[in-house]
Amino acid sequence: MTSVSKTVAMLGGCAVAAALGYASAAAAQSSQMSQATTPKNWNYEIKDGKRVPKANRVTNADGSWREELRQGKCITIKEKTSAGEYKETRRCD
Repeated sequence: MTSVSKTVAMLGGCAVAAALGYASAAAAQSSQMSQATTPKNWNYEIKDGKRVPKANRVTNADGSWREELRQGKCITIKEKTSAGEYKETRRCD
């Protein structure tokens, strides 16, 4: 092979390697974008491309918790005691 053809082959190989590296970086970045979460200070989450209100959960030191979720005029209250008893009530005004 002549020196010109060796140089062209080497430049072509470098170009292919650079293109593959760029493509893998773009794929990694796009997969991170799909894993994005809603910031904690917002009052909604995004599920299936739609806004869904976040529940207001209060957790106590003993492991019990209480959660209130508004859906229009209705409020769903979910409670779990430290003993593991779960109770869910729904109230519509």
